[in-house]
Amino acid sequence: MTVINISTHKAPLQIKSAPAWRTASWWESRLVAITGLALVLAWVVGQVGAPGWLNALLGMLAFVAGGFFGAKNALESLFVKRRIDIDMLMVMAALGAALIGQWPEGAVLLFLFSLSNVLQDYAIGRSRQAIQSLFKLYPEQATVQRGEQRLVVKISEIRLGDRVLIGPGERVPVDGVVLAGRSSVDESPITGESMPIDKTVGDKVFAGTLNEQGALDIEAIKLASEGTLARIIRMVEEAQESKARAQRWLDTFEQRYALFIILATLAFIVVPPILFGADFAANFYRAMVLMTVASPCALVISVPAAFISAIASAAREGVLLKGGAYIEDLARLKAIAFDKTGTLTLGQPRLTDVISLTMDENILLRLAATAESRSEHPLARAIVQEAEARGLSLYPLEKFDSQVGLGIVARVQGRDLTLGRVNHLAQAAPMPAELSQAYKRLEAEGKTIIGVLSDGQWVGLLALADQLRPEAILAVRELHQLGIQVAMLTGDNQRVAQSIAQQVGIDRVFAELLPQDKVMQVEALRAEYGTVAMIGDGVNDAPALASASVGIAMGAAGTDVAMETADVVLMGDRLERIAAAVRLARKAQRVVIQNIAFSLGAIVLLVIGAFVVDLPLPLGVLGHEGSTVVVVLNGIISLLLIPEIQRRRAKRCAC
Repeated sequence: MTVINISTHKAPLQIKSAPAWRTASWWESRLVAITGLALVLAWVVGQVGAPGWLNALLGMLAFVAGGFFGAKNALESLFVKRRIDIDMLMVMAALGAALIGQWPEGAVLLFLFSLSNVLQDYAIGRSRQAIQSLFKLYPEQATVQRGEQRLVVKISEIRLGDRVLIGPGERVPVDGVVLAGRSSVDESPITGESMPIDKTVGDKVFAGTLNEQGALDIEAIKLASEGTLARIIRMVEEAQESKARAQRWLDTFEQRYALFIILATLAFIVVPPILFGADFAANFYRAMVLMTVASPCALVISVPAAFISAIASAAREGVLLKGGAYIEDLARLKAIAFDKTGTLTLGQPRLTDVISLTMDENILLRLAATAESRSEHPLARAIVQEAEARGLSLYPLEKFDSQVGLGIVARVQGRDLTLGRVNHLAQAAPMPAELSQAYKRLEAEGKTIIGVLSDGQWVGLLALADQLRPEAILAVRELHQLGIQVAMLTGDNQRVAQSIAQQVGIDRVFAELLPQDKVMQVEALRAEYGTVAMIGDGVNDAPALASASVGIAMGAAGTDVAMETADVVLMGDRLERIAAAVRLARKAQRVVIQNIAFSLGAIVLLVIGAFVVDLPLPLGVLGHEGSTVVVVLNGIISLLLIPEIQRRRAKRCAC
């Protein structure tokens, strides 16, 4: 068998960045260094008595280097967006200082302002890198089997239906289904699941996950550019660009506030000298200080600094928040409505009770499983699976006939068996009192019951129920601890719904609902509680997800509809992450409030300092830009770095 190496290029979704020297961030950081160096040299030149032209040249260099990007951004905002922003205020203050002969202080202003921008870009870039690092999960190439040839190809060249061979320690290049092999796969980048998941034939695997041991052959079911990991990256990047309501308000506020500051500064320059005979130069200098310290840099960055960090932190836990607005809604959440099937339950029936009249229950189960072995009905599969779990081998099946909607007739071990709905079978043979009592008990528990007749006589009952998710009770308890009311919306009958609700601790139950009825109930809950979330599978619950304040898609790894419909996507089947997302959202809101309070307090103190103690311009700039860096770091540390440390610690403990 030949192995052909077609390519070793990077994956198609790998970030293809321009050379560093061509990026604005590269130039801005260099210009900041040039500005600082020019300031130091200008001071040295002044001390040694060098020619004045050299001092002037260094001052001009400091102004051009320090103010280049600020002036560029200010002019773009003014002439392209028709906006006056903070960059305009800083450039005007620096030019004003130069006009009255205080060019060193103007240059210091530009240096500190540019340095602050570089530090902000770096800090917020850490949040974005938390998502961009997902690109590194793509392998550079993959091995595929096509006919008799094994080809090493770029992952962009993997076609739908290709057989992809994945060895131990290799990353899965595309979404696929296991065709052969058995292994454990680390899915934490996609679902946030801390422990490896065992995979065997028929199981689904996702691009970017790590095959830890064993070899897997998978069939590609998605192209690299369309897989789960690609959609995660795209959606989180879009979420980071979307703006929360508070951020949109601050953007509007910045424009109006900046215009107010300019007008107030002009008034301060003109009025005191005219009315009170104040010294023009000293008064002009103070006006430049006021323009600088009153600028709302920290205030404007306070919201995005927190929300971008929260979005990145949640994504690492397998929770996609599609924008800052949904963080705000989650923080205010008062009630949440759960779908039942596939959300609170696994959507997979399991045999729970075997009631036998005349024989050992294992014999009854063995007969029933043999009779059901040819049926494709989910209840039939559950009966066969339980027999296999108990180690019971099936008898030879002599005859099989399915009656749609009623049940099956089969011949096993010389017995004519009939399995089906109890009401239907009771018409053929009255149910014995002992079975009747058991039937009423099982029915009250909300279980689905199958009757079994042998040669026309009742021999027993089989009861099945949807399996409750193991974490459902804990998830509801945590939501209650957060003060959130929990409801359940289901199309199932009232009896089954009440049974599940009692087990889980649901507050309110709405059963026997059609999709449009779920929408009406969600709207009713919104009218009662205000902010309401709906969590479902993202397909039949799509209308209700869309009508809720926050739509949450459950277990949506690989599900297109859930990805597109919901506002929040849980990539794994972990209900407890809902409460974790709410706690993160509330923490983000607290950080936003802290940032806003701190930035406003800093502005007030600096303005008072400018009037009371004649705060010099360099110190004003230092306080102004320092407060901006503080609010950015507060968001990064509180919402990204600390949770990341906690995650790593928890993962070590789990291992």
